[in-house]
Amino acid sequence: MVDESSTANLRWANNTLTTNGVAANRRVTVVSTLKRGEGASAAAITKAGVTEDDIEDLVRESEAAARAASPAPDARPLLGPEDAAGLQGVRWEEAAVGTDIEVFAGLAPALGESFEGARSAGQLLFGFAEHTAVTTYLATSTGLRLRHDQPTGKLELNAKTPDFVRSSWGGAQTRDFTDVDVVALAAGLGQRLEWQKRRIDLPAGRYETLLPPTAVADLMIYLYWTASARDAADGRTVFSAPGGSGGTKVGRRIGVPGLRLWSDPAAAGLEAAAFNAVTASSSQSSVFDNGLPLAPTDWVRDGVLERLLTTRHSAAETGLPVTPPIDNLLLDAGGTASLETMTRSTADGLLLTCLWYIREVDPQTLLLTGLTRDGVYKVEGGEVVGVVNNFRFNESPVDMLGRIAEAGRTEITLPREWNDYFTRTAMPALRVADFNMSSVSKAS
Repeated sequence: MVDESSTANLRWANNTLTTNGVAANRRVTVVSTLKRGEGASAAAITKAGVTEDDIEDLVRESEAAARAASPAPDARPLLGPEDAAGLQGVRWEEAAVGTDIEVFAGLAPALGESFEGARSAGQLLFGFAEHTAVTTYLATSTGLRLRHDQPTGKLELNAKTPDFVRSSWGGAQTRDFTDVDVVALAAGLGQRLEWQKRRIDLPAGRYETLLPPTAVADLMIYLYWTASARDAADGRTVFSAPGGSGGTKVGRRIGVPGLRLWSDPAAAGLEAAAFNAVTASSSQSSVFDNGLPLAPTDWVRDGVLERLLTTRHSAAETGLPVTPPIDNLLLDAGGTASLETMTRSTADGLLLTCLWYIREVDPQTLLLTGLTRDGVYKVEGGEVVGVVNNFRFNESPVDMLGRIAEAGRTEITLPREWNDYFTRTAMPALRVADFNMSSVSKAS
């Protein structure tokens, strides 16, 4: 497996562009399998900057590692061309896609306009934009030849007052930056800095809370990462059948009626690879499944747990369908309102900006903890009346799915905490009646 990538970036601080650059990289992974009686062992070696002259040494190193490895429990026959009909050989001979600084041709002038607006308002803008283009080539000794081109763009923007006491954050994900309205984003952050002129101290407790799509994305991504069928069947996760009886919660209700959580390689604006391509086996993925075609998959449908992440091996063990991970995630709970509309209909509650430093506390309930960041706002009578202190929260995203009081419209969003690892998400804003702010945080 070869990943040919190029990256372009812009960075700015104090209302001024500071740096820009372009970089290219090649990463090569060789997976070797070795028959061991009825099974096989496997090993993968990944190196960057590999040239054609380095390939044989990399193969030999991988083969040696496979000989030293124990038999792999997930061993299955490798897939061949007949298993990926329609994907086999498409654009295989063409050169890798790339990116360059011209991807920001429309963004840079808009940034200049935003800088001027921030100066006029006595505010400072900081942030960066990054665009990466990766072409993945997957070839196997059975004749499989697959390719995927993946553009990924993201922008993060911070607005601050000159004394750095007040701060707000916004972000956007994109494929090519033609759909990013940085002027509107900066204006919205400026409004939030105005809201922060009044400070209100609140104690820890359970509050009606509006979570914007970015915060919902960070919680749902963690849920997705832990949705391994094998781990659930072993009794180790929130998706395990109750009572220690083995099995999983597939078929049980975990969310409000009408809620759907799904992945789709062809989702508009969130397009991802249509075949499995992994460099290491885990409870969710198997190198023996490389090349397996991916299809739209409902993880939760109408509030009922429909699927968990499986390999061919774990699917056979658990009796569940084969459903490998897909590199996007979408949530819809039937709402159509914007976050602004939901705010105006809030009698008394909190409006978050984003979450960060999210960590797992209890895998059996998927209890997570973390901090609020860059503005928690008090809403009274449908109006934001000021900013409150930050909190540490303790919540389970699985439990939260069953306590949703209202959902907004689903929209493409950028996760704050996890966007270095998982970028392609579409989420609604959610109203949760009793979101647990477990303690007051001094973090800014």
